[in-house]
Amino acid sequence: MTAPFNLPSSAFLDSLKALFPASSPITRKSIVLDNPWYIVAAVAYCASNRPEAVPVVWEYAINDVRSAPLDENLSGDGKDDSELLLARRFREALFKCGLVCGYPRSINALRALHAVMPPELQDKTILRDTTQTLNQLEDKDVALFSTMHGDNAEHVQSILDAIHPDLGYLSKAMGYGLIYQNPLSPSTLDSAYTIVAALIAIDAPQQIIWHLAGARRQASLEEVRAVRRVAVEVAREAGVRWLNEVPEVV
Repeated sequence: MTAPFNLPSSAFLDSLKALFPASSPITRKSIVLDNPWYIVAAVAYCASNRPEAVPVVWEYAINDVRSAPLDENLSGDGKDDSELLLARRFREALFKCGLVCGYPRSINALRALHAVMPPELQDKTILRDTTQTLNQLEDKDVALFSTMHGDNAEHVQSILDAIHPDLGYLSKAMGYGLIYQNPLSPSTLDSAYTIVAALIAIDAPQQIIWHLAGARRQASLEEVRAVRRVAVEVAREAGVRWLNEVPEVV
């Protein structure tokens, strides 16, 4: 039997957004780039098997962007691309989290999002470079894996290789070499936060420890704590009950 679930209220989403450090000045672009609360929330709902909540997070976030002032320094063509960037960050997060929580849940969340996505904000072409060879993908993995795992990278990779060599290879070539790469910007934080949010929702404490540490290497203690708290609050509201304590940020 499915547990009762109420879609997130504006007040609840307000509280999630407020957990992150405020940026200044507030513009459309800063709302999209400086406060990743919506990425964490959407992924946590997806991984908690509540895809119907993802469009609610989207509508809140897009209205937030539309109500903010334009940036003073727009791109060379004078167009504001904040809405498209927001849409792509949503899609990317839901796509990436499938490696953690399973692609059936990722697909369901992306379908729910697509149903409310304006046509002009939908992508029609692949964002990633499809001409890359497997060797090139493995080369990309080295940099991203090291960024996320730091001094622990070799140890983590050795675990994956030992328990099943094909898993170690898949992680390198497809996971960190292709899927977790960010086609929107050089930043790896979106991927780090996506992984953390999904891991919290599926109750995987060892991996949460690894990836909270990875996020902490790239962001402030305050922001990473906010990521953890948003994911916990969303998963709890979605009906997740943990068998283990959710690790803290250290």
